[in-house]
Amino acid sequence: MKTFKVVSLQVVRNEELVDFDIVDGLIINKEDGKKTWLVETLLTNDHIEFFQEAEQKSEDLEIQVVISHKGNDPAAFMTSIRCIKELGANISIMFEGKLKKQKNEYAELLLDDLIQKGMSGEELLHAFRDKMVEKPRIPASSKAGTS
Repeated sequence: MKTFKVVSLQVVRNEELVDFDIVDGLIINKEDGKKTWLVETLLTNDHIEFFQEAEQKSEDLEIQVVISHKGNDPAAFMTSIRCIKELGANISIMFEGKLKKQKNEYAELLLDDLIQKGMSGEELLHAFRDKMVEKPRIPASSKAGTS
């Protein structure tokens, strides 16, 4: 097994990203032959209803996590909630899932997002350069339906 620190957590909900400030987090590649990953995040209690509702509905959640350094591209996972534990003023959420194969690299997703916002020419070029440094989060499904 390999473990890494989780720096940020986002949940894709209705093709929008919901950001969660994490207190701490850990991701584990189980290396079990099934390509299964475990993601554990420690969040403040104010988010408990969001995750309890998802757990009760037994719905799969697409999450995006940034691993190790804030400058890294987010990794998208299709997960289910395995466990929610209250720990004083915080909650621990354990996700289990598989890494999503993204056929589009981050730069392509970003460029498409900027074009969809109506940018072109020099404005597009400057925004693209700035955003490649900032690494804003873009829903992995933003290019759904295109090849």
